[in-house]
Amino acid sequence: MGEFWPVPDVLTFLAGSWRAERTVRDLASGAAGTFSGTTVFGPWAEDGLLHHESGTFTWLGVPRPAERTLRFLPGGRPGTADVRFADGRPFHDLDLTTGRHVADHLCSADLYRGEFSVLDADHWRTAWRVGGPAKDLVLTTDYAREG
Repeated sequence: MGEFWPVPDVLTFLAGSWRAERTVRDLASGAAGTFSGTTVFGPWAEDGLLHHESGTFTWLGVPRPAERTLRFLPGGRPGTADVRFADGRPFHDLDLTTGRHVADHLCSADLYRGEFSVLDADHWRTAWRVGGPAKDLVLTTDYAREG
């Protein structure tokens, strides 16, 4: 077995509840933060999943509640997903059939480049590098299956 764990169907793999631990680094200022919480992938329309993340985001020593919602819909090829924001706007594609995927998302003039890695049946990671005139960040999230 290699460094990555292939996933034949990303929606089946993600379904359920995950513990999420994120580090956020601002490369320009040196500031750092963390997020600790839960990400639940529950059933949603058209054989998709509704991703709801909630927890505590701590930035510059100040903790505050944080949450976000995304839609994971079946992708253009079997086993893949089309990830969208809560309002339906496109975010990125997701193909974990090799256990690893890189996706780009342009937000105004800032480029979000996400690397998704599946480590085993119960652990995966995302690493987003955000660069542009408004942001210079690295966000790394480790997910561990709950229950």
